[in-house]
Parts: sequence; C-alpha cells; structure tokens
Amino acid sequence: MATEHLSPALRAPASSRPYAKARPGYGKRTAAGQHDRRADDFALMPERERYIAGYVDRLPDGAAMDIKSLAKHLPLYGQMAVSSALKALGVAGHLRRVRCLAGEGDQVRWVSRTYWSRTARDNEWWDAFLASEGSHSTSEATPTPPPTDTAPRATAPSATTPAPAAPPPTTPTLPKQRTSVSPPAAASPAYLALAQLARRDTRLALSAADCRALEPLAADWFARGVDADYLTQALTAGLPAQVGSPVGLVRRRLTDKLPPHAPSTPAPATTAAPKRRLLAECTECGRPGSPEALPDGLCRPCRTAPPETPAIAPAERDVHALVGQLRDLTRLP
Repeated sequence: MATEHLSPALRAPASSRPYAKARPGYGKRTAAGQHDRRADDFALMPERERYIAGYVDRLPDGAAMDIKSLAKHLPLYGQMAVSSALKALGVAGHLRRVRCLAGEGDQVRWVSRTYWSRTARDNEWWDAFLASEGSHSTSEATPTPPPTDTAPRATAPSATTPAPAAPPPTTPTLPKQRTSVSPPAAASPAYLALAQLARRDTRLALSAADCRALEPLAADWFARGVDADYLTQALTAGLPAQVGSPVGLVRRRLTDKLPPHAPSTPAPATTAAPKRRLLAECTECGRPGSPEALPDGLCRPCRTAPPETPAIAPAERDVHALVGQLRDLTRLP
C-alpha cells in the first residue's frame, strides 16, 4: 500500500539583497591580501559598525559606497549613522576613500573610490598600498566605441535589377504655414556642470535662473584648468545635513574654493614631479590630500574636532526653567 508523504517541500533559497551599482570607475574596490571570511569578523566592534561592515564586506566590486546609497539599503540606520559608522571603520583600518585619475591619454577624469579590507590594516600598510595603486593606471573603463550604422544602406541598381517604378503623380497641396523657432543656444560646460549637481546630490538642486547666475563663477574654474568632475566633487564634498539655500551655498563654495591659476610656462622636464594619480579623501568631510597626510583616513580638522555633546534626556531637564524661558521669548515688549 502506497503511503502519502506529508513533509513540506524545501524552501527556495532567498535571493541576495539588492545593492546600488556605482558609475563605471567609481564605487567599492577590494584590497588585496585579505583573510578568508569568518563568522567572527568584526566581532570586537560595536553593533552598528559590525552590522554595516558585514553588509559592505559582501558587496561586490563596483557597488555604490556613498552614504546615501548605503542608507537606502540599510533599514536599521539613516545617513548620519552610516556616516559615523564609515568614519569608525576607517579609523579601525578597514577602508580608505580615495580620488584617482581614470582613463588614458587625454581621456582622463577624477573618480571617487572606496578601498575595503576585511582585515584591519594600520596606516603604514594603507600608505604603501595606496602608493602602489597610484603608480599605475587604475581605470577599468574603456572608451565607448562610436555607434555603428545599423540602417540598411541603399545600393546602386545593377544591370539585371529593374529600376523602381516612378511614383504616381500626386495632387499638389499648399504648404503648411511654419513658425520660425530659433534653436536653443548651446549650453557652456560651466552651465552643464551646475545643472548636473542635483543628480549628484539633491540638496544642491539649482534652477535654470540659478545656473545662469552662477555660470560666470563656474566658468572661472574651467578657465583655470579644472574639469566638470573636479568642480562637482569640490561643490558636493562634505555637505551639511540640511541645505537651506542651494544657490547661496554653491556661490560661496565657488568663491572660497577657487583653484589657483595654472603656471603659464611649464616647469623643466628634469625637475617636474610625476603627476599624482591618486589622492586620499577624508572619510568625514571628503577633503583630498596625500595618504600620509590623512592618518586613519581623517584630515587634521576632523581628527581634532571635539566630540558631539550628548543630548540631555527629557527626564533630566528642568521643566520649570524651560517653560519660563519660553514665556520670556513669547512675551511682547
């Protein structure tokens, strides 16, 4: 007699969590020489850092490592928490943020990357590793080939192919009235760079009038030899959590961070220093510098910044004094 199997079927394995993919040349890069993944990785770190480190460790190379993308896929923590955790992971020796030149010949651009090491490394190891990475080209992106014409080409009729019949005559019609519309003027590189800021960070969303007003200031940057990637990185690095006036903040940064003029005469070839292809970035504010000048992945102001004052619990506040202050503020003169 056949027996009926009442055991449930095996569940299908859960699919991997989605992740944001960075633009070509950007995103996560895995450092060499790591130990194999173990269950006790990051066990000595606090719970928040351990959780975020485990997620970052399983991201593939090329995944987005900016704070906004990570916070979007980490339901337990927001952008401020992710920023603090990445700073702690940098101090612990697990990551370094860098800005490097990608491309070959004249087709080069600055890209931002985050090197990740499951094994905690000291500052000396990171300095040597970043120096070796900057000594050669680190671009994986290849120039996009020109589009090929896939439309069928017209061939001349051969002697054996009969010529196509002439179309039948049509009744002439009056031409439609056309309105003269002048084509829009081509936007300058400075205008386009300002208009693209909102795609990099929505806190810097500028209107068309704002872009036209700031265009002369941005054009001065291009006149000094920088490109759109450099300008965008300088304007979006270390933004505050809330930006009340994007046009005012961008105008201030365009004025305060204006780069110097390039020298008119090139230095002699015998004394010219090799062009640095890699700069480290402060994990906290994004300020660029040499790897040796950013120990623990932090610049001097961020290393010496005083710790944040902890918020006072509501039960520990003097309620009567607080009410009195509010009354004084609302009292008419």
